[in-house]
Amino acid sequence: MIKTRLLRMLKNGTRYVVLQVVWQWLGLIAQIIIVGCIARTLSGAYYHKLTTKQLLIYIGVVLFSVVARIIFDRLYTEASFEASVDVKSVIREKIYSKLLRLGSGYRKYVSSAQITQMMGEGVEQLEVYFGKYISQFVYALLAPFTLFLFLFQYNIKVSLVLLVAVPLIPMVIMIVMKVARKLLDKYFKIYYGLGDTFLEKLHGMTTLKIYGADGQAADEMDEESENFRRITMKVLSMQLNSTIIMDVIAYAGAAVGIGVTLNEFAAGGMKLSEAIMFLLLSAEFFLPMRLLGSYFHIGMNGMKAADKIFDFLDIKEPAHGKVVLDGKSYDIALRNTAFSYDKERVLDNININIPTGKLISIVGVSGSGKSTIAGILRRQFKGYEGSITIGGRELKDINEDSLMSAITAVSYNSFIFPGTVRDNLLLGNGKCSDKKLTNALKIMNLLEELKPLGGLDLQLKEGGSNLSGGQRQRLALARALLKNSPIYIFDESTSNIDVESEEIIMKVIRKLSKDMGKTIILISHRLANVVSSDSIFMLEAGNIVEQGTHSQLMVNKGSYAKLFTAQHRLENYAGGES
Repeated sequence: MIKTRLLRMLKNGTRYVVLQVVWQWLGLIAQIIIVGCIARTLSGAYYHKLTTKQLLIYIGVVLFSVVARIIFDRLYTEASFEASVDVKSVIREKIYSKLLRLGSGYRKYVSSAQITQMMGEGVEQLEVYFGKYISQFVYALLAPFTLFLFLFQYNIKVSLVLLVAVPLIPMVIMIVMKVARKLLDKYFKIYYGLGDTFLEKLHGMTTLKIYGADGQAADEMDEESENFRRITMKVLSMQLNSTIIMDVIAYAGAAVGIGVTLNEFAAGGMKLSEAIMFLLLSAEFFLPMRLLGSYFHIGMNGMKAADKIFDFLDIKEPAHGKVVLDGKSYDIALRNTAFSYDKERVLDNININIPTGKLISIVGVSGSGKSTIAGILRRQFKGYEGSITIGGRELKDINEDSLMSAITAVSYNSFIFPGTVRDNLLLGNGKCSDKKLTNALKIMNLLEELKPLGGLDLQLKEGGSNLSGGQRQRLALARALLKNSPIYIFDESTSNIDVESEEIIMKVIRKLSKDMGKTIILISHRLANVVSSDSIFMLEAGNIVEQGTHSQLMVNKGSYAKLFTAQHRLENYAGGES
């Protein structure tokens, strides 16, 4: 019931767990002293042997012990809080560090929803487990033996009866634990599955709406939610039933101890003061173990959460490249490159040359593999076949930090964080002055639009929801410009925005290549945007079927020309032309 690995990982927090046990144990000693004084006072009063001096001494000792117990309880609460704080900060730091080591391709091993759940509720479960359960587990074992050592000197028989009855509660806990383990395995499987489904549906909401599949998605969510509700009720029912059983055992054990105490007193086997002590302390044998039983579900949830977190931390990390790009050349070359998702081939025999400072475009219908190439270059997807080099260095051998410094990606769903416009821009380059930030906004024709709203100090909502789609995308591009990396990947960065914003973005993209010498990889479904590219690669079903300039491809009258002509006619029709 205790994860030793967790204790080793949280050495500083373990100190607070020890302190919790110490304060609880000292509180028990104070309770024993209080009961002893009460027993002697009642016995002395009954036999008319209590003097005023003795009464004052007993009252003084009781008051001192009560104050001491209050202090010990306060210190226990503080130690519990410190232990909880330590577990949250340390575990979240370890999860974050692991994500950094896994790199941008972490989703190959674990979903974003699982990461969110681990760092949220998973860590919260461990907070209670480490902050309360572990110390209670140790104290529940220590308290009965402490009471036994104190009481056996008065009556060994009753002390043994009480001590022997205590293990019945952990026996019940062990039995319930075996039943609960399978149930909790199923619970967490459904719980993480529900999180994955929810995040998937949330990200794909626009697509679901477009294709009218939102109703079916809602039905699927309802079904998974109902499954989660049912398994949650089973877990709660199991916890409630186990609590009732432990209550029965605890109260029955105390009742047996009281019965034996009264029998011994009636037979003359103990004094009145001793009988009172046994009567008042009988429940103390069982209360710590009973409280542990009420923490049982916390312990099980905490251990399951720890298992999930440890499984993630134990993921074998990919070999990290050590090569640092020297900045002399950023030529990109893909040679016989192939890639598969779960054994399904999505790219096959891809050969592309991208000289430094050139603008090349990768086009094709949805599902042809365009974004997969971008993901591989950003090392979001690993395990490619063939060769991919940047500056003559194999992609898999390049250091992650060096690669991330060299490449900036702007996609159609680039995220805008809550905070000011300045905060978002500084994510591109934290050393920029307000003047440089303002220039970036001016380049993207955003400065005049945002000035009346607060300019750099404009507070943005989650996802930039208080901006238009075009403004959000232009802000994301302004942030990317500030990074000033040698390679830019624009993956459908002009999708679902207004025509004016699209023209501004395309003008900046062309300027990055022609005037600033940046290497540009443009992925676009709209072929009108790629006309001025130095080279265009047409993909179909994961294969390059054509390549060349726009003029060359139009002369060939192949797949590119047919798609371009179809789009041109559709756009002209939508614009009202014949």
